[in-house]
Amino acid sequence: MTTASEMHGRTAGDRQPAHSLGAAAAARSHWQLADIPYAQIDHGAVAHDEDMFYLLMSASFVETGSDTYAANLGAHYARYPDIQHWLQERWEHEELQHGESLRRYVEAVWPSFDWQKAYDSFFAEYSLLCTQEALLEDPRLEMVARCVVETGTTAYYHTLRALSQEPVLTELLGHIRNDEVGHFKHFLSYFKSLQAQEPVGRLRIAKALYSRLKELRESDSDVALRHVFANKGDLFADRQRSFDDVAQRIYHLISTGLPAQLAVQMLLKPMLLPPRLESCLHRPISRLACKMLAY
Repeated sequence: MTTASEMHGRTAGDRQPAHSLGAAAAARSHWQLADIPYAQIDHGAVAHDEDMFYLLMSASFVETGSDTYAANLGAHYARYPDIQHWLQERWEHEELQHGESLRRYVEAVWPSFDWQKAYDSFFAEYSLLCTQEALLEDPRLEMVARCVVETGTTAYYHTLRALSQEPVLTELLGHIRNDEVGHFKHFLSYFKSLQAQEPVGRLRIAKALYSRLKELRESDSDVALRHVFANKGDLFADRQRSFDDVAQRIYHLISTGLPAQLAVQMLLKPMLLPPRLESCLHRPISRLACKMLAY
């Protein structure tokens, strides 16, 4: 696995940007694993929820593998020290914290599931998808793509939080959702900064948005779900459902609970459209989002 230390980092003599000082302060106030009261989990409210089992396990896999993606993304922005520093010091750390917090939760609720074995099989496939070649060559357009991904994760955790019947899980998912909103705002801000230096046309932005939106359904979440199903053992054996049945139900559950209004507002931001034109595009983009943001 590629680690953050393998990325092009700053030297010890580099001056820390003012924005980095703000990031350090924010990191100190960020929620911690110790803030989550795992001992207070109401097992009866979640242990028999098969849908939540698949949703949470899949999310824990994807978030845990995020350091590989972060390493590639950091190297991609080596020419932009402020961006690279934030990716290394904040984004990667928070994504990995999401993975660890979700892992602790699912292992507490479903202890018979061999999480490490299932994750290892997932990562063997997932790591092949995390390559430099998968990133858009233009740094501006890759920022647009990141906005799409963060929109998807925000919508996903927003929906899971709404589905949750267990208080500790609801609290945890709220923290993660808020982090994803913060990540979206950072990526959008960096895109605007790069766009101001050397603008890229709206047609290319729209193509990047659509391309990454189309990939969401076909990428990491689907890989994770397959490996969770393949390793579930006797859990929910009484349901006797095929993987296709499980996947169809999970995708339907997420798509019907999708906060379309929120997702569309986020998706349109990188287009930097005049308010009137943005309003006209809201309805067609909303239909597209409901179809394509379903994990």
